[in-house]
Amino acid sequence: MAIANENSSTRLDKWLWAARFFKTRAIAKQMIDGGKVFYNGQRTKSGKSVVIGDSIRIRQGFDEKEVEVIALADQRRDATFAQSLYEETSQSIETREKNSLARKQGILLSPASDTKPDKKQRRKLREFKERI
Repeated sequence: MAIANENSSTRLDKWLWAARFFKTRAIAKQMIDGGKVFYNGQRTKSGKSVVIGDSIRIRQGFDEKEVEVIALADQRRDATFAQSLYEETSQSIETREKNSLARKQGILLSPASDTKPDKKQRRKLREFKERI
């Protein structure tokens, strides 16, 4: 069964897997149990039934997405089908873009050195770290 009917339900871990947020159902279950997924603003279990119109907040690495469930599915298909299952909120998109820009600027402001520190620089780094 590809798309669930209006009155049927889908488990949260199956829906996250079908919507391609996680590569396997086992990983989806781990993330739910680990507190990386919030269903309607609360931690939940992986067997929770997903309902159309509910909001799900998912943390993946540095990014945190808040999506609204548009359709239910319990089978994994192509990416265009997966994107039709949910809609990301505009506030979530803005926040992710701001955070992405901040990370990029942080990397540009402190670039990695081309060479390793010499003996004198290592001593100064050790002294600085030991002071704190």
